[in-house]
Amino acid sequence: MSAIDIAKNYIRAAQTGDQALLAHTVSPTVVWHQPGANRFSGTHQGLAAVGAMIGGMMEVSQGTFAITEARHYMQNGDWVAVTIAFRGERAGASLDQTGVDLLRIADGKVAEVFLFSSDPAQEDHFWG
Repeated sequence: MSAIDIAKNYIRAAQTGDQALLAHTVSPTVVWHQPGANRFSGTHQGLAAVGAMIGGMMEVSQGTFAITEARHYMQNGDWVAVTIAFRGERAGASLDQTGVDLLRIADGKVAEVFLFSSDPAQEDHFWG
């Protein structure tokens, strides 16, 4: 399976909530770099920590946070960049923007993730 195929499986799993595919696609030792200056920002290590962070995001957004589009998949060696759009709603705030997910693929799994947001201030306000 190519790095692009692995990245597509990861995005598909994230979009559909397919936990089995997500667990199969993401390394248990994944390192996740969440941007910004909000409660979820920083480096999260391991699938359990990343799962807890995403669970917190779903709680804050009342289950509305989602990747709504994934358009371009670009590979450079072990790295795949994906242009995305994402959104969420919560009382008093909304989140609707584009970004880039940069994924390092190792041993057939997503081993490291760097996220980039087009409007970090909006994202920080949304997550608090």
